[in-house]
Amino acid sequence: MSGADSDPLKHTPLYPLHVELGARMAPFAGYEMPVHYGQHIITEHLFTRAQAGLFDLSHMGQIRLEGANPAAALETLVPGDIAGLEPYKTRYTLFTNEDGGILDDLMVTNAGDHLFLVVNAACTAQDIAHMTARLDGNLRVRELSDRALLALQGPAAAEVLARFAPGCRDTVFLTAAELIIDGTPCFVTRCGYTGEDGFEISTPADDAVRIARLLLDQPEVRPAGLGARDSLRLEAGFCLYGHDIDASTTPVEAGLAWTIPRRRRAEGGFPGAEVILRQLANGVERKRVGIRPGGRAPARAHTEIQDPDGNKVGEITSGGFGPTVGGPIAMGYVAARVAAKGSALRLMLRGTPRPARVAALPFVEPRYYEAHTTEAHTTEAHVAALPSVKPRRYRG
Repeated sequence: MSGADSDPLKHTPLYPLHVELGARMAPFAGYEMPVHYGQHIITEHLFTRAQAGLFDLSHMGQIRLEGANPAAALETLVPGDIAGLEPYKTRYTLFTNEDGGILDDLMVTNAGDHLFLVVNAACTAQDIAHMTARLDGNLRVRELSDRALLALQGPAAAEVLARFAPGCRDTVFLTAAELIIDGTPCFVTRCGYTGEDGFEISTPADDAVRIARLLLDQPEVRPAGLGARDSLRLEAGFCLYGHDIDASTTPVEAGLAWTIPRRRRAEGGFPGAEVILRQLANGVERKRVGIRPGGRAPARAHTEIQDPDGNKVGEITSGGFGPTVGGPIAMGYVAARVAAKGSALRLMLRGTPRPARVAALPFVEPRYYEAHTTEAHTTEAHVAALPSVKPRRYRG
């Protein structure tokens, strides 16, 4: 998902800090991004689950959509309920094509006088072109290239952020607020890509390093790279665009039908509606499922999946070791006939069939902070509510 070999890699505003912290850097979506910071990826993963990890998401696209009724306009491109999104509420949705395929997944926040979108880094240019071409000319699509994006994730995230922005305590899962952090106005959304409580912090690019240092100075916070972000999102059962979802997969096949509410199913009016609504009514031939390989060997993307008789029934799209789970985990698409939880499968690892079973997603119980609670809480709808980048999306 990086740029062409001839294209120079871009740097986020936090690049100097990554280098200072000894990060191992690698290409990702056209950027030179930190994979880990000298520690093992497992260490960063487990610390985020126990305390808080700070991730650089500045490669992802931040977009402002403004004009007359941008919510109604965006609904012509996505199957989600954007018109019903209350001020300072956030929703996960999908850009779809005329065949019902997923062009990108994104987070949309009603920021009052405009919509704030976070899209996948590799899809930013095409998403902007898509909206510009398809939406009314009175609407303005503006990339916020002068902003950085930080993700503070983990059970200690709220306690840490409240030291500098007490108003964060008034937010709950999938809500946003305009907060001042160390004198800097930031747009903060309580969401993430790890299955933990946490925040995504949009800040002016020039202030990003200072705010990151401020958070990293707290004993409960350590930097975490793309490696831990990938293993955390896989345990949480979140899709990675370009791997688990793409233009050849529909929301129904991907297990994302919950993103299409009753009103949009009744009204249609989004790209691919005919295909998607037909699948909702009649079912699909393949489904995205969780998979638990037997033994200790992980099954990586493109691993062939077979039924017990040796017939090919699908392919792994994401796989690796789950540090919290303590063993290999994976996601992939299989024929609907073998998609039930507990169904026996075989994975072809280096030409050798290995046993596996269909498992429920997510692999770890998510912990999101909701209203009228003093601790993280889970509902079925929340399990899949955080892709993108956003990413998307490692939402990315």
